[in-house]
Amino acid sequence: MSFTPFNAPLLSGLLGDREATAFFTVKAELDCMIGFEIALAKAQAGQGVIPSEAAGQIENALHGFEPDITAIGAETARDGVVVPELVRQMRNAVGKPHAERLHFGTTSQDLIDTSFIMRIKSLLILLESRIEQVESILETLQVRFGGNFLMGRTRMQAALPITVADRLASWRTPFAVHRQRLGELKPRLFRLQFGGAVGTLDRLGDKAQAVADDLARRLDLGAPDRSWHTDRSAIAELANWLSLVTGSLGKIGQDVALMAQNERGEVALSGGGGSSAMPHKQNPVLAEALVTLARFNATQLAGLHHALVHEQERSGSAWTLEWMLMPQVAIATAASLRNAIALLRSVEGMGEEG
Repeated sequence: MSFTPFNAPLLSGLLGDREATAFFTVKAELDCMIGFEIALAKAQAGQGVIPSEAAGQIENALHGFEPDITAIGAETARDGVVVPELVRQMRNAVGKPHAERLHFGTTSQDLIDTSFIMRIKSLLILLESRIEQVESILETLQVRFGGNFLMGRTRMQAALPITVADRLASWRTPFAVHRQRLGELKPRLFRLQFGGAVGTLDRLGDKAQAVADDLARRLDLGAPDRSWHTDRSAIAELANWLSLVTGSLGKIGQDVALMAQNERGEVALSGGGGSSAMPHKQNPVLAEALVTLARFNATQLAGLHHALVHEQERSGSAWTLEWMLMPQVAIATAASLRNAIALLRSVEGMGEEG
């Protein structure tokens, strides 16, 4: 067993997700930070904050720039963030006379938070696509099996007969609400982080908002009236949304696992998991994984609500807790959607014909 299942050689095939993990690699994170610095230089040049020649030199030096990851890792142990050493390396690449124009008026948190939002924006495109696939497969199952009958159960006891369509509706309905919630969240989430040392952009003077607006436009993000260094509510909303999605998928997984019990036989699945001791078994592995991932995200959600408490103008400890938890919650959601698609596609029969 590995310390993390999401990229472990043995467990990642079940609990991880390669497509989602790509958004949380070192290269993806640093590429967004480098892109931030190029866009910032252009925005500042456009507002006369730095010379246009400086912006040109910064852009030329940073296109194709490959940072020394080992050195950044070593210095992060001292600095607590990757940005100081990254900026030092970028300034060396830019060289005189414009190296000091790089990173002017901004701070580490601006780069790290904006990089995260840029990558989450791309990740959510993937997750929305998978939600649409789940909904589409559920609609197909309704067409195929919706008229069949099941025993409805309350508190796991037989209650009254229902149709497969009734069960499928309870699975499908939450996803329309999840898509609506995400649409409402996006304007609050897809925002530039840009506040400088204490969130006031003091070094940019009366050009601050104009630079922020231009920078946001270049990065295709919203431009808030001020920084959200200590307002992590949109991050917490995102975590809550991810947990809601996995919770809905976990409900499907729990139902399918119960329906697949030998004495019930209410669902027929292809390709179940094997047992080392009992070759006759076909374990509902994907269904079980949905339950596990739902409970995992629900557990992490408490930690991300602890990370709402950012003391004074900027925090180190609460912010670091976010770094530890958010990638795992995001990847767990992607894995849950991937497993749900595979599980639902494996359904060969549901209920009994009338």
